[in-house]
Amino acid sequence: MSDHASDFVLQAISFDRLEGWKDDDPSGLFEVMRRCRRQITDVKPYRTGSLGLSSDDLLPLLLDAENFTPSSPASARAFFEARCRPFLIRRKDGGSGFVTAFYEPEIEVSERPDDVFRFPFYSRPDDLIDLDDGNRPAELDVSYVFGRLHGDGRVGAYPDRREIDQGFLAGRGLEIAWAKSKVDVFFVHVQGAARLRYRDGRIGRITYAAKAGHPFSAIGKLLIERGEIDRAEISMQSIRGWLARNPGRVDEVLWHNRSYIFFREMPSEALGLRTADPEAGPIAAAKVPLLAGRSLAVDRMIHTFGFPFFISADSLIHLDQGRPFRRLMLALDTGSAIVGPARGDIFTGSGDAAGESAGTVRNDADFVILLPNAAAGRFD
Repeated sequence: MSDHASDFVLQAISFDRLEGWKDDDPSGLFEVMRRCRRQITDVKPYRTGSLGLSSDDLLPLLLDAENFTPSSPASARAFFEARCRPFLIRRKDGGSGFVTAFYEPEIEVSERPDDVFRFPFYSRPDDLIDLDDGNRPAELDVSYVFGRLHGDGRVGAYPDRREIDQGFLAGRGLEIAWAKSKVDVFFVHVQGAARLRYRDGRIGRITYAAKAGHPFSAIGKLLIERGEIDRAEISMQSIRGWLARNPGRVDEVLWHNRSYIFFREMPSEALGLRTADPEAGPIAAAKVPLLAGRSLAVDRMIHTFGFPFFISADSLIHLDQGRPFRRLMLALDTGSAIVGPARGDIFTGSGDAAGESAGTVRNDADFVILLPNAAAGRFD
């Protein structure tokens, strides 16, 4: 699907037509909105997506949230009802929206490599540069936003997952920590962040810093196409199970996804958080801590971070004790696989239980974006 705004329309609807809205409690979003306001005004505005909604469009809502403390779920909903108008994102091809989920893995690591801890998480190399229309070589597709600066000044594609796994970055001092499992490292790349549990009990955190630039290729899709896993059974758990049963084929399958992620360490002092706090989510693309169950990754080429989305997925029932998933969320992250106007990734939290919940989310969903009143007038 193209990321152009011409591929979909925004259809104005009423809050009364939002099934499940009256049962939702969005009270937890206000602290996150305050953090978004500080990011926009004190650091820098979020990039405007092709839909044309800017941080300036969002600021009136965030400023009103600054000193608002909901006294009840109803008062939290009333806050949005008074200041926003809901618009259903309707794809022109008639297709439905779609949600998956992601989480923050917790991985046992070592500060130094040994015979057990052999697989590194790398920080960003100094020869990896940002690409734009001014410096991108003609042979690289416009999707490449990172490349390699050679010593002679030439710019080209950065080595991919296979080349890096085979030692391209070895000896450059870029290792943050070492894990026991190449598969664990791969899935942290997919999730974009992790908690690192060191052998002395210390907890560290890493989050996305950059990528090698190559497109993301889903290994689940590869295994379906090869007939290794039935389409109806595909999940993170089934993929991990297949890799565990086929150790001799792990490299071949993982290298199918040429995309490679680099990380940065997140000191707790910089976040105003205790790193080991189980309630504190990772810092993602919007530069604010993610709130479990209320944070959504979206296509940032289309959407702008910080905007509220009401997500309704009738078939997604295991996140809400058997009830359909219907929640107000904030767009706070993005991902290579999150492409399209009604495509989202739900953050389920940190640790193994959150991973179990996230791994089986693959559900049709309706996406309703809440636009602040002033901006909403442009879409009538």
